[in-house]
Amino acid sequence: MSIYEVFMPALSSTMTEGKIVSWEKSPGDKVEKGETVVVVESDKADMDVESFYEGYLAHIIVQAGETAPVGAAIALLAETEAEIETAKSQAQGAGAAKQETTATAAPTKTADTAASEKPALATHNGSNHRSGRVVASPRARKLAKELKVDLSNISGSGPYGRIVAEDVQAVIGKTSQPPASAAPITPAPVVTAVATTPAVAAVPGQVVPLNTLQSAVARNMVASLSVPVIHVGYTITTDALDKLYKQIKSKGVTMTALLAKAVAVTLQKHPLINANYSDQGIVYPASINVAVAVAMDDGGLITPVLQNADQLDIYSLSRTWKSLVERARVKKLQPEEYSTGTFTLSNLGMFGVDRFDAILPPGQGSILAIGASRPQVVATADGMFGIKQQMQVNMTSDHRIIYGAHAAAFLQDLAKLIETNPQSLTM
Repeated sequence: MSIYEVFMPALSSTMTEGKIVSWEKSPGDKVEKGETVVVVESDKADMDVESFYEGYLAHIIVQAGETAPVGAAIALLAETEAEIETAKSQAQGAGAAKQETTATAAPTKTADTAASEKPALATHNGSNHRSGRVVASPRARKLAKELKVDLSNISGSGPYGRIVAEDVQAVIGKTSQPPASAAPITPAPVVTAVATTPAVAAVPGQVVPLNTLQSAVARNMVASLSVPVIHVGYTITTDALDKLYKQIKSKGVTMTALLAKAVAVTLQKHPLINANYSDQGIVYPASINVAVAVAMDDGGLITPVLQNADQLDIYSLSRTWKSLVERARVKKLQPEEYSTGTFTLSNLGMFGVDRFDAILPPGQGSILAIGASRPQVVATADGMFGIKQQMQVNMTSDHRIIYGAHAAAFLQDLAKLIETNPQSLTM
């Protein structure tokens, strides 16, 4: 018999603290294995945190609406109903502020020290095997069952070692994407369908606290200041791209998908632009994942990721992007859907912005800022004047590994693709 501390989970690599949105269980309630106990607001989304074992919610330390650092105790769970009162007594004796339990007649163990006997909630994401239990997304488990693949032999590539569907497909040599009509992949922990919180109305003279997402963005921006960057701009003629867009727009293709695809294809020729700096050297990712910045209605910024954008056809890419944006707006993205970008696009062209400098995201080597496409008077090859649609792009890169010549060569090839062969993006 044991009493366990439930810790604030690390739901993303950048999360330092979380806010309790709601407790789905009340003190004294029975908790089943795999059942949602608490909804936590991370820096990017609201997520259900599920239990990996059976027990009873004995005492809540951090109430709904309050925040706690990652790794801090937020509740006590008793293995048996008889231990509920013991857990309450320990909580009162030790004090919630200490975030620890005191040994009593019934031995108390933290989720870490007791892990060899019974795992606690899905709070610590390290290996993809927790106390003998393979940690994998529901989609990965379903796929493994269908294909008769042993998950225990797979090394997960998802956040913190979680096995995702792509890992299962890689084992059997499959690279095909799930059908567009398939239900959205929902890895654990499951993201709740909590609606986006309305923006707080500004009142003159009032200080409005940052929400969790805004705080995370602020931390990332400050971290970016420590990186020496270089800005390289380029003017791209978009007449051919605009013509293609008009032809396939009715099939659900978006301009964002076209630009992301063009960038991804060009990155194939310039792996350094897709890389990032580390103290050990230059990290070359195994895939090309294009993140696209999206402003949230309640403040803050999120970057849904088009994973393997160079391998997806333009129609699948557009469907994927539509789904990502819809779920981002209601905070339903999974961690791997916003934290795995290797290159970022930031497009303010829809606001009529000509050009701007984007701030380099932590952990990436480059970000491309895209301005509006406008009709411009230009000199033609035969010495005459003509009108062409042109847009200005400006790339911010980590100057520790990417130099001006590297950035210029990438932008030159990107412009060549968009100006002379955009039709290849549909192949």
